This record gives sequence, structure tokens and C-alpha cells, in this order.
Amino acid sequence: MSTGDMARMTGNTLRTVRFYEEAGILNPERRSAGGHRLFSKIELQRLQLISDLRAAGLSLDEIRALLEVKAKSTTAVGASTTIIAEVDKQLAVLDQRIAVLSKLRTELATARNTLQVCRTCTDVGFPDSCLSCDKLTTQGEVPASLGVLWGLRDPH
Repeated sequence: MSTGDMARMTGNTLRTVRFYEEAGILNPERRSAGGHRLFSKIELQRLQLISDLRAAGLSLDEIRALLEVKAKSTTAVGASTTIIAEVDKQLAVLDQRIAVLSKLRTELATARNTLQVCRTCTDVGFPDSCLSCDKLTTQGEVPASLGVLWGLRDPH
């Protein structure tokens, strides 16, 4: 596959693919007669993993370290122990992020749903009247995020 194929198939840019090659974490299998880099399917899978790990918040150095564990180890036991420890660490980080994202998603979805009543607001006292608006409070407890976004909390 060409650099362009790799970029398209993983949702990356040509620049990103070239950057990862320059960083030494992607390796073209060979070059075409015209000098174009050609990558194997395993490098496509590697690029997808790199992209996913970056999206999950890992740094390039952390990714490089993961990718190099096997090559730098002298035994399968050592390599697998190192990879398992690093994967366990990353799983814990991901679990924390998932919990935060899940909480935030619920909070924002509730805020969005609560704000639906404001789409038909004709109160001439806007925005000052929002603090005492019964339409917002009759829907139940106003989410904290909505209080911040909509200025409903008294700062005193």
C-alpha cells in the first residue's frame, strides 16, 4: 500500500504517516520503481493501533516504548511481562477516562434535554430571569453543568 492508501484507510493525513515513518515507528516494506514508499498489511494494522493509542491519549514515546518491547527483550517471559504490565497500566487509565467521559456525557445530555424548554422562551427579562425560571426547575434538579453553562448558580 502507498502512503496515501495508508492515510485513507486509517483516517490519517499523508503528513502523519510520513511523520510516523520519520519517527521510526512505521516502516515501509519497500519502494516502488518510482521511489514511492510501499507498506505491508501489518504496517497498516500498526498504523491503526498507533492512531487508536494516540486518540486514547498515549504519547508518541509511550507508543514507541510499547512497540519496541519485544525487540528489546531477550526472552518471551520478559517481553510478555513488560507488555502485560504496561497494558494493565493503560487499561486503568482508560477506565478512569471512560468513567469521566460517561459521567460527562450523562451530565451534558441531561443539560441539553433540560434546555429544550428554553428554545421557546419569550421572557423579555432574559438572561436575568433565568435564575428564577420555573420552566427549568419544574423538570427536576438542574444539572450542575447547566448551572455553569447557563449561569444559574449564584456565585455568592
